[in-house]
Amino acid sequence: MDFTTNNQQRTTKKMNIGTLTHTDTNMLPLMESFYTIQGEGFYQGHAAYFIRLGGCDVGCVWCDVKESWDANAHPKVEVSEIVKRAKSSGSEIAVITGGEPALYDLGFLTNELQQAGLQTNLETSGAYPLTGYWDWVCLSPKKFKTPHPSVFKLADELKVIVYNKSDFDWAEEHAAKVDGKCELFLQPEWSKEKEMLPQIIEYVKANPQWKVSLQIHKYMNIP
Repeated sequence: MDFTTNNQQRTTKKMNIGTLTHTDTNMLPLMESFYTIQGEGFYQGHAAYFIRLGGCDVGCVWCDVKESWDANAHPKVEVSEIVKRAKSSGSEIAVITGGEPALYDLGFLTNELQQAGLQTNLETSGAYPLTGYWDWVCLSPKKFKTPHPSVFKLADELKVIVYNKSDFDWAEEHAAKVDGKCELFLQPEWSKEKEMLPQIIEYVKANPQWKVSLQIHKYMNIP
């Protein structure tokens, strides 16, 4: 991965997202943070430091981190401490995930992470307008809460979870809304993987603009 290229693109990202008028947040509910291997999507296989924020009102029935939903169940941690942990991990990539991280103003956090030399990647359902300074935005829309229209053009990656056959049409509806350079991924929901993966494989072979995403971290038994 050429991190110099990503650094050169930051100015554009800041103009698109960072000019929203929100109050910067210095304390954020932190469920957990850890250094691991990215398990899915475009950055699959890359070493990355994950910052999982608490709080989510999307309510996916098959969410595998439901304990993240209640923001009050997790301690509020200063941004400086979050950044310190990320920097000390040795990772070049910080992934902000949740929960739904877009519930919060992430301008201060992402600015500090970038100042510390880390690439900032976001995992979001797109339910809310984005704030912050991002090198990579992964949009993973959910049927339980419609993405905000502004998020589609900011997405570098569209990752659609496939639970049943109707999700292929739903994926195409969302693919029509993102930028033409956006990477497109279809990922089987974990509990339906054996059933849906063969269908995804055939769909991608017939529609090669899409790629297959798998949750390889679960095969490796890592977070």
